[in-house]
Amino acid sequence: MPKRPKHNSDHTQKHHTPTIDNEAIAAYLEALLTPAIFNKQKYYKQLGLRDRIINLSLMVAAVLTLLWRQVPGVQELNRLLAREDLLWCRATTVAQQSLAQRFLVFPAELFERVFKDLLPRLQLNWQQRLRRPLPDSVKFALHNFERIWIADGSTLEVCQPKDALVRSGKRGKGKGERGKGKG
Repeated sequence: MPKRPKHNSDHTQKHHTPTIDNEAIAAYLEALLTPAIFNKQKYYKQLGLRDRIINLSLMVAAVLTLLWRQVPGVQELNRLLAREDLLWCRATTVAQQSLAQRFLVFPAELFERVFKDLLPRLQLNWQQRLRRPLPDSVKFALHNFERIWIADGSTLEVCQPKDALVRSGKRGKGKGERGKGKG
């Protein structure tokens, strides 16, 4: 009998809905990216790209939304774009096929150039991080411990249901236990 391939059960759940929007992060991304996007408008036109509905600004907002809010695909992104604002872009109704096609033909070089414009600012922010004051809870922990690890709460939420099962002593039926009766 052939062996079944091993799979990680932690990765079997698919996300079918995007995560919620965070206004503070959206405002920060808008302030960070707006100058870089406008700096690339001239190059955008030099490539022969028209300033249509799905332009450079909307494409950058769409890609960031796909990544940041964990949107599962173009279909859900299109629904999201039709019903709510994506970062700095207003809600817009476009055909899903148009959006999918635009992703296929949009020059990746534009994203690269926008990112390269951001690098000096990101490096400056990275260097300034050491000057920011630490929260009182972190100061207290550092006073009592040599090293501390800080985890994002959203990461820990995934672990909670499993942790509760472990503490309660309950287990789900394993592969070998299905369909077997007592005895």
